[in-house]
Amino acid sequence: MLNSHNAQNPKEIETSNIKHEEKICPNCLRIFECKVGSIQLCQCTKVQLTKAESEYLASQFNDCLCFQCMEALAFEYRINNSYKLINWNF
Repeated sequence: MLNSHNAQNPKEIETSNIKHEEKICPNCLRIFECKVGSIQLCQCTKVQLTKAESEYLASQFNDCLCFQCMEALAFEYRINNSYKLINWNF
């Protein structure tokens, strides 16, 4: 008889081979988990970036950022760009 505790369901087998990596955010030094083996589950996919925002972050950092820093730096980029659009001639 098969012991149900020893049997793995297909989902467990599928996710057990996925590579996850602990990283240190180069901006805030916070430790976070990068799910490079299953990018659709990674925390970075929760941040919606434009191509310009993505390029800005890539130009500033050589490695993954934590979710919080990605959001904060993307917001900072948007604010800085909006200031450039203001006509400061009074």
